[in-house]
Amino acid sequence: MSKYAPREWAPDEKPMLPGSPSTPAHPTRVRLAYFVVGILVSITGGLGNALVSVNLLHLQGVLGATQIEVAWLPAAYVMANASMNLLLVKFRQQFGLRLFTEFFLVLYALVTFAHLFVGGLGSAIAVRAAHGMLAAALSTLGLYYTLQAFSKPWRLKGLTIALGVAQLSLPLAYIFSNDLLQIAEWKGLYSCELGLALVSLGAVLLLKLPPGDRFQAFRPADFLTFSLFAPGIALLCAVLTFGRILWWHETPWIGVALAAAIVLLAAAICVEHNRANPLLNIRWLTTGKILHVALTLLLVRIVLSEQSVGAVGFLRAVGLDNDQMRVLFGCVLAATVAGIAVSALTLNIEHLTWPRVVALLCMALGAWLDAHASNQTRAEQMYLSQSLLAFGGTLFVGPSLVSLIFTVVGNPGALISFSVLFGLTQNLGGLLGSALVGTFQTWREKFHSSHIVEQLSSLDPLVAGRIQSGAAAAGRLLADPAAATRQSLQSLASTATREANILAYNDVFLVLAILAAASACWIFLHAVWLHYHPAPQPAPAAPPGTPPPPDPVTD
Repeated sequence: MSKYAPREWAPDEKPMLPGSPSTPAHPTRVRLAYFVVGILVSITGGLGNALVSVNLLHLQGVLGATQIEVAWLPAAYVMANASMNLLLVKFRQQFGLRLFTEFFLVLYALVTFAHLFVGGLGSAIAVRAAHGMLAAALSTLGLYYTLQAFSKPWRLKGLTIALGVAQLSLPLAYIFSNDLLQIAEWKGLYSCELGLALVSLGAVLLLKLPPGDRFQAFRPADFLTFSLFAPGIALLCAVLTFGRILWWHETPWIGVALAAAIVLLAAAICVEHNRANPLLNIRWLTTGKILHVALTLLLVRIVLSEQSVGAVGFLRAVGLDNDQMRVLFGCVLAATVAGIAVSALTLNIEHLTWPRVVALLCMALGAWLDAHASNQTRAEQMYLSQSLLAFGGTLFVGPSLVSLIFTVVGNPGALISFSVLFGLTQNLGGLLGSALVGTFQTWREKFHSSHIVEQLSSLDPLVAGRIQSGAAAAGRLLADPAAATRQSLQSLASTATREANILAYNDVFLVLAILAAASACWIFLHAVWLHYHPAPQPAPAAPPGTPPPPDPVTD
């Protein structure tokens, strides 16, 4: 029998989608084992990049790199990760889940092992890019293992749990990365990542996924599309990463990269639009429902940048480091777990709008609370606001993805497009959020700084008194009065810059709160519109042999 021949499945065992495993009934202890392995693999796939992202300042010193050079580490990861689902879905479909599982986990362990021997920035960037490609496989693998733990009526709830677990990596990295650095400096981070990879490899070798159907999936034109799409996405990631660092209109290569990305992506879309069996289903991607869900996912990723870029940037601006944010991210971790639990327990396919509206309102409230920060605000004052953001983020993703799953089940050819769409909204959405938040914060800081400096006149008695008191304090350490005065002026300028940054972050938080609230209103009004103006259902197909209806013009 051909290896691509379809198998006979029981109704409850048939794979839900092409390339996914079958779903036989497992004993309770086996289901529990699948759940544990799924959580382990999901966290392994995301924790490595999170450990690097939250410790860039430390790695910058270790590698002897500038801020711009070290920014290539997370950028290389996202550039390689964002487009890999174009090939990974068909790899599973053609070569089977067992080869997919073992091949990519072994490669992941080898790449992680290579981290321990990285000696320079160039090799570190290459390793991060390889890690990004392989981590895309691990996220899907963790999803499949988690779904095996749930019976058919609970499988969609298992999907929300698997998606939420992927968001645990960032708070976990903030909580214990300092301990790893104290144990073995930067090698402590990579040793932890290698240990998780080896444990995951052993777990999936002991507990294998059930088999699924295989069929001939790859076509020669697929590689043409990938050769256009992947470098286009990589260039776009580079633009979003370095635009706010090097500034958008002051670095010529950013404009060239953006133009090249547009050309490459447009060429990939043209190739796919005219194919009989496209790798990317452009017509499905441009339907109203898909565009609606994709835009909401993108907006949520931008709002969640308030946590990873806004709140962390603010706390670092007032002098805190990662170790002083551990309790804060402990609260974020607890809120994320709570969001996963509530999302899974309340999931109802008939009512997917309300969880998303509530999630966005929680995020809007959290961002609004942060918009009242001052120079006295520390991590303790952000426990509630950041917990609301984390809770809302995990509560939102599950119902949004479930609404897309049903369109894929009815149209299996859109599976690759679905995988790519979700990956892009998460990867590019995160980069876009960071770029927009960082750019807006810089712009508002310059605005507030100019207003503050205008008011710092030496003719103002309050300003003059501040300079004199600062000079008197510095005079205890400096014998030269002129040097003491200069030190006082520098201290006053630093204070003005700090206050301008605080006001700018408040503006960022307020705008993100408005964006989240507006998104909630948009989703609610869209649901109301669909309730009173439902989309027309296609007419049922006529039975074979039925004559065509008469033409009212000719008959």
